[in-house]
Amino acid sequence: MKQKYERPSIKKMNTGFMNKFGTRTDFDPVKEISGVSIKSLIADYGSPVFVLSEKQIRKNYQSAARSFKTRYPKVQFAWSYKTNYLNAVCKIFHQEGSWAEVVSGFEYHKALGNGVAGNQIIFNGPDKKEADLILAIENHSSIHIDHFDELYQIIRICEQIDKKAKVAIRVNFDTGTYPIWDRFGFNYENGQAWTAINKIISAKNLVLTGLHCHIGTFMLSTSAYAVAANKLCELAMRCKVELQNPIQYLDLGGGFPSTNTLKGAYLPGVDTVPSVEEFADAITNTILSFGFTADELPLLILECGRVLIDDAGYLIGSVVANKRLSDGRRATIMDFGINILFTSNWYDHKISVAQEAGQYTEDTVLFGPLCMNVDVVRESITLPLLEPKDNVVVHKVGAYNMTQWMQFINMRPAVVLIDQNAKCHLIRKPETLEYLEMMEQLPDYLK
Repeated sequence: MKQKYERPSIKKMNTGFMNKFGTRTDFDPVKEISGVSIKSLIADYGSPVFVLSEKQIRKNYQSAARSFKTRYPKVQFAWSYKTNYLNAVCKIFHQEGSWAEVVSGFEYHKALGNGVAGNQIIFNGPDKKEADLILAIENHSSIHIDHFDELYQIIRICEQIDKKAKVAIRVNFDTGTYPIWDRFGFNYENGQAWTAINKIISAKNLVLTGLHCHIGTFMLSTSAYAVAANKLCELAMRCKVELQNPIQYLDLGGGFPSTNTLKGAYLPGVDTVPSVEEFADAITNTILSFGFTADELPLLILECGRVLIDDAGYLIGSVVANKRLSDGRRATIMDFGINILFTSNWYDHKISVAQEAGQYTEDTVLFGPLCMNVDVVRESITLPLLEPKDNVVVHKVGAYNMTQWMQFINMRPAVVLIDQNAKCHLIRKPETLEYLEMMEQLPDYLK
């Protein structure tokens, strides 16, 4: 009997000199990003400053698209606006062929403003306003329904404006990873999803076009996506056979991890995070082997965010001061903190020095400049001794930091895009006091 062939896989491992914990210690200075020197970036835009590499963004997208499109005939990416909705970033992804995936009304308007056609916008999220739903219906966008109240609201709106809505449902299920993301969408196991599907089919102004899931964030299990894809396929087949409503697309959501290292992880992310190719294998093999005929294969939609942009983003900052804590540990205060580096709550970000440093190193706590005890950038990191005004580079910060950052004590800094020709573009100005006070109104009696 002929043995089943399994394609060999190559896993890239972290290399270099190992410290006592078995991980690499790398103190080579990072003096430039995409051909632009760190010193010139600080001189032109101040410190701290976020920097994005267009070349890396495009490379990431093209690589991910290739991973799926070489395995499955019908693939469409939809850029996750919540990951980074700076217009310059979104435009790059749309130029590469990505649709838009939004989870709020203002993101929907941003997508329209960025030139995305209405039928290429996927509208997710549990809190869609009525005016935004009407706009999405009129623009023929795919509305992913999250709960029954939203379903009834869309039915009512369609009756009032006498238009049909293209809809999908978000489905949650047990994929073997915990906790289960059952807060969003309709449950598969208890029959709630099938009930929602039947209600949609019976509504005269709704057209069920797709099925959607998003099983979690920073997912490290490829098998969980295989389970999710299989359950969506089962629902799609039931829709065809029992309801005579073929499903046009399956949306597997996002959640693919970047190679950042999660806090508490024993090994670095570059050694433990599955590649996009591994996720692509798990998802596409499941759909292709389910039993659809060639002309029945649904469009596969992916809402990737973090994996496409995290390693294209950098934060450059400066040392404010050094001190000794009561237990003798060295502490270094930086000019950036958790107010603008929100992901330091999740990751042990790689941090590099930006200038030549001595050979002596010491375990260091990196604090931000905020008047809060929780403002810790790294709880423990081995670094050369840094002096005030020395610079550092924080790696892989492109996802969520520029959408979840907050103005608190310090203002939010500039964001710079380095294009493919090593030219810098200011894509978001640093905040000013005038900008912060624009929305304030002073009562007459206090003037």
